[in-house]
Amino acid sequence: MISGGLFDVEGKKEELKTLETKVNDSAIWDNPEKAKEITESLSNLKKTIETYNNLLNELNDLEEIITLELDEEMVKEVENKLLDINNHLEKIEIETLLNGKYDSFNCYLEIHPGAGGTEATDWAGMLLRMYKMFASKNNYTFEIIDLQDGEEAGIKSATVRISGNYAYGYFKSEAGVHRLVRISPFDSSKRRHTSFAAVSIIPEIDKEVNVIIKDEDLKIDVYRSSGKGGQSVNTTDSAVRITHLPTGIVVTCQNERSQIKNKATAMKILISKLEQLEIEKQEKHLNSLKGSSNIDFGSQIRNYTLEPYKLVKDVRTNYETSNTDKVLDGDIMPFMEAYLKR
Repeated sequence: MISGGLFDVEGKKEELKTLETKVNDSAIWDNPEKAKEITESLSNLKKTIETYNNLLNELNDLEEIITLELDEEMVKEVENKLLDINNHLEKIEIETLLNGKYDSFNCYLEIHPGAGGTEATDWAGMLLRMYKMFASKNNYTFEIIDLQDGEEAGIKSATVRISGNYAYGYFKSEAGVHRLVRISPFDSSKRRHTSFAAVSIIPEIDKEVNVIIKDEDLKIDVYRSSGKGGQSVNTTDSAVRITHLPTGIVVTCQNERSQIKNKATAMKILISKLEQLEIEKQEKHLNSLKGSSNIDFGSQIRNYTLEPYKLVKDVRTNYETSNTDKVLDGDIMPFMEAYLKR
């Protein structure tokens, strides 16, 4: 039952050896951030292998038990134990599916509302809250890089850095257009409205990638932060906007007091976006990582219906739940897992 399946224990052991070799290399500690990522990956992999071995031992014990004559209570106990082992196995298999080139990387999450004014910006704000709550419940670090508030409610745009175990691998399922149907709290006539917001997920690429950026290809603007910053954040020209002229990609960062730090973060995001663009060109499907750019009817990946009934349904996997409040409070792991299994 466990010795086969998707989990390649020998492959994981080889991966463990590779990570241990990197950790034991003193040069890796010259880059504390990189060293932290490798040690976290090593720790997570050790836990996965340990869990696998424990499950295998438990299964062997159960195989011996079921050869005995069991009463009804013992049969029920064995069935419950098998169910528990199966649930743990499914989690391990999900991690095995996270084998993409960038799945183990941290990522950037961007949210942009579609047309529709306050209704759309409010929906974008609801999505930002959903992802923040998911991150909190699943031990991900949620760092806002850039945030533009809506005029009446919600947000005009947001860029967030998400770090943690297989951040990109899990969050890549969220790339695309999200559609909300509800009775609008902004409509005095209490009519039903449909809103859209686009979510982009970009893996955080290391600087070692072969991305060449010429100084003359960049337009760099500095301005005063418009967010709800702390001391000095929105009183000096610390916010940075970088435009990559050949591609038209625009990156903004305003979360730090230092213009230098904001510029460094913006450049890091730009490098990640340019690397992603190259991947998309090579694979000949421009929206494979970032999702569709059409924020309207027919382009959505997931529907959130609050009226006239409650249902959240993913168009790609057909996974659905009627517990809409739970989803909007960050319970989206089942959607992510369904996407990985499809």
